[in-house]
Parts: sequence; structure tokens; C-alpha cells
Amino acid sequence: MGEKIKKAIGIKGDFKSTVLPMMNYSYANIFMGGAGYIINMYFMVFLTDVVNMKLDKAGIVVMIATLWDAVTDPVMGIITDRTRSKFGKHRIHLLIGIPVLFVSYSLLWNSFGVNVNKSPAGAMIYFIAVYMLYKTAYTIISVPHTAMLPELAPDYDLRTQYNSVGYIFNSVGMVPSFIIVVIILSIFGSNDNLSSESKMPFLIIGIALSVAFSIAVYATFKTTREPDSRNLKLDKIDVKYIINEYILVFKNKSFRQYFFMSLAYQIATGFYSNTKVYFIKYLANQYSKYAIFNAVAGVAEASAFPLNYALTMKFGKKKCGNIVTPLMVAGLAIGLIMQTDKHNDLSVVWFLLMMLSMILYPFGMSGLGFVTNNIFPDLTDVDEMITGRRREGVISTFSTLIKKSISGVMAALVGFTLQYFGLVTGDAVTTFEKTTGNVFTQSAQAIMGVRVCVAIIPIIAALVSLFALRNFKMTKDDHALIRAAVAVKKKYGSVTLTEEQKERCELISGQKLSDMWLGNNENSEIHAVETDENGEYTILAEQEKELIKSGE
Repeated sequence: MGEKIKKAIGIKGDFKSTVLPMMNYSYANIFMGGAGYIINMYFMVFLTDVVNMKLDKAGIVVMIATLWDAVTDPVMGIITDRTRSKFGKHRIHLLIGIPVLFVSYSLLWNSFGVNVNKSPAGAMIYFIAVYMLYKTAYTIISVPHTAMLPELAPDYDLRTQYNSVGYIFNSVGMVPSFIIVVIILSIFGSNDNLSSESKMPFLIIGIALSVAFSIAVYATFKTTREPDSRNLKLDKIDVKYIINEYILVFKNKSFRQYFFMSLAYQIATGFYSNTKVYFIKYLANQYSKYAIFNAVAGVAEASAFPLNYALTMKFGKKKCGNIVTPLMVAGLAIGLIMQTDKHNDLSVVWFLLMMLSMILYPFGMSGLGFVTNNIFPDLTDVDEMITGRRREGVISTFSTLIKKSISGVMAALVGFTLQYFGLVTGDAVTTFEKTTGNVFTQSAQAIMGVRVCVAIIPIIAALVSLFALRNFKMTKDDHALIRAAVAVKKKYGSVTLTEEQKERCELISGQKLSDMWLGNNENSEIHAVETDENGEYTILAEQEKELIKSGE
């Protein structure tokens, strides 16, 4: 059975030594994929339509928690790189984060009697506090988990395979979580329309998902192996040291390219995901089909994986982003033309257009997402070439910070923007419909605000991200060269590069070789980066044999 799974995914190596470790590492992706997916789909509308909080106030809740997240991520990056534990530098933190995750995610979906109409400030304080607690839990788990990958998978293609399995487990987290939410909302009659009467099902949802996500994280802790770090040598730490650690990150040209690419990508997906529910509910007036649309979107995103994986393995890590991202833009563009069919004359047409958008956007979006996830681990090797140190925690901080904080900032901006354009939500809509018996109609200005957030800004950001991707220079051969050069330098204290190799290292890092750790040789001996008859770097082959031997 294991071999059949391996063959279906297209992963090289036997099941026990290759695929199983990837699965063990990826169990935590069930939490990171599922928890964030449900928050992106429901948290803003939960605050505005269930808790009855104003759009701008809901935006403030998310924004403040995000600012807290911006503080905790860098701190966690330093902590995980400096942790001494028999479980390893990173893995122990997954265990520590589980109780914080369980408590925070349960509290996130219920106000426990805090009435937003009687005490709007009290409701804001409560949700700010529990959302900050959840962000802390996510940081404790996600930063060390991301930091583990370069160590577990040193090879360029192996990292792609790890990320591919992780991508599958993200879907494993997203789809069942969504099904659980839909079933519970349906049982309580809240699936077609959310209101202040939907508080009980969301409390049950929070508890149920907290249990599932906690089990997933524990599974990764229990089954993943990481070297003992109790003998780790640590430099003296102070504020100056911490600041310098992160300044060094941005001296890496490849990281800067990745950073701006990911930033634009997260702006595009952040605006869209936080506006989609209002797009479907108030612009298209098709909220009764919300579950169907999200199910179709999930299938579309998952179906893109085989194509993204095949393109990456054959042509490199940039190809899938270049090819499928235009589909993302096409899906977003449908938001520019979507209309509310008041008389049902074109209801089938608008429904089919919405379905097309739900297919094109996630399919195309997955390409850029796949690229950014696969490029990230390679940045630690470029950083090592510059600094001479393995700093997975510090580097991963920026990866997780982008993914988490940008989505939060976008939620705040969406709330402020929709409030500015006059979108009406919550009990005002419900009261109008119950009183008049008519469907509430948003103003033309409010609808324009939805279009700005769900289409115009995401399209611009997606194109910027695609442009940044095309300027990213590091290839598979470059990565192998960097790893081999670093290995030679560590083994002999010096490394001798050809002019062509020197130029590639300087192009990737954005620095002169003499300014990097790699170029500061401890002796004048000549130690070239040698290759075998197949053109493979011999020192990397030696390292692989040592890893296999240690694994046995």
C-alpha cells in the first residue's frame, strides 16, 4: 500500500525511509492548513454577522493581534535556534504549543456572554486577547516546524517532495475542517444564513477543531526525529545581537527577492480571502451556495497539485508559478463583472460564472503558493554561505511572519475599506429582511468597495508577485553548488571556486565573495568543488552516504 501511495505521488525513494518521514513531518500541516483556512473563511463574518461587531472594529481586532504576532515571530525564531533539548532544537516546541493551541482556538469562536451591543469595548478586548493567544500558539508551533525542514531535507528535490506531501496534508486539514463546519452549521440551521443566533454551533466548531488540530501537532512531535541539541554552543545574546541577526537576513539578495514576492502574493490572497464571503453574500447574493463554492474551490486547488509538482520536478521551482498564475488573475477578474440577479433572469449564468471563479482562482493561486513554499528552505543555504551558520529559525521567522501577519493586516484593511464604502452587515441586514420580507440590497458604492477588495487590489498584487518571481535567479544547479562549496569550506577551512562559480554565488547572494563567510578562507590551501563523472558534486554524495548510514 505504501509503495502504491509513493508511486501515485511521484516521490523517489522507498516508503519507509523516504515517504514515511515526510508524512510524519507533515501531520502538523493539518493544523496549519485547517485552522487558518477556517479563520480565513469564517472569522471576519463571525465577528460581523454573529457577534454583530462593526466592520472597522473587527478589522482592529485582527490588526492588533497581528501586531502582537509581528513581535512574537522574531523572538520565537531566536528561541528555537538556541534551544537545548534531547528532542532537538525545534521539535520540543510543538509539544509546548499544543495546550496553548487547544485553549485559544476553542475560545476564539465564542464570546461567552459578552454582548457587543451593551459593551462593544469589552467584546473587542475579549476577541483581541483570545486572537493574540491563538497567534502565540501558532507561532510556537509553526516557526520551529518550518525551521526543521532544511535540516530534515538538505537536498533540493527532496525539499520539494517534503513540501508536496505537506501540501497534501494542508488539504487534509482544510477539507475535513470545512466539512465539520458545514455539518455543524447545518444541524443548527445556520448554514444558509449567519446571524446572532449562530453562536452555539461556532462554540462546538471551535472545540471540535481544537481537538483535531492538537492531535495532528502531537503526531508530528511523536513521530519526527531531530538530533539532540543539548550540546549546542550558543553565542552571548543581547538586543544588539538579535537586531543584527535579522539585518543579516536582508543582506541576502535571494531572500529579498523571495520576501517581496511572498509579500505581494500574501496581499493578493489576503484581500481575496477576507472579502470572499462578502463577495458571495452581498455582491453575488448566492450565500446559500457558500458551502458548494468552497468545496469546488478546495477540489480545484488540490487538483492543481499534480501539475505543480510535475512542473517543479522537471523544470525547476519557478515554472508552475509562471504557467498557472494567469489563471488566478482570470478568476479574480470575474469579480469585476459579477452582478446580483434581482429578477432571476440570468441566475444560472451568474451561478456558472461564480463557479468558474471558484475553479480558476484557487487553481492559479496554488502555483505561486507552491513556488514560495519550495523556494524558502533553499534560502537557509544561501544564508549559510554568507554567515557560516545554520539559522533555520531566524530565516523561517520571516516566512511564517509573512504568511500570518499579512493575512491579518489584510483583514483589517478589508474591514476599514468595506466600512468606508458603506457595506452593511450583521443585525441591520437581518432586521431589514425580517421586517420587510425582502432581500437587503447594498448600495452601488458598497458593491464597488467589495470589487476593490476582491478583485482590483488582488489582481495588481498577483501581477507584482509574478514579476518578482520571474526575477528570482537561483536554480537547482546553483543550489547544489552552494551546498557543495559550503561543505568543502567546513571540511577543509577553505574553498577554491572557478570564476564562473564565483559569479553565480555573488549573483545569488548579492554580495562579493570576499565579504561572505564562504570567501574568508582560514588557509591558502586549494580545495576545489569537485564533481564525479556524472557531474554530481562528490562531497554531497559523501554527505548523503553518511546520512543513510546514520539512519541505519
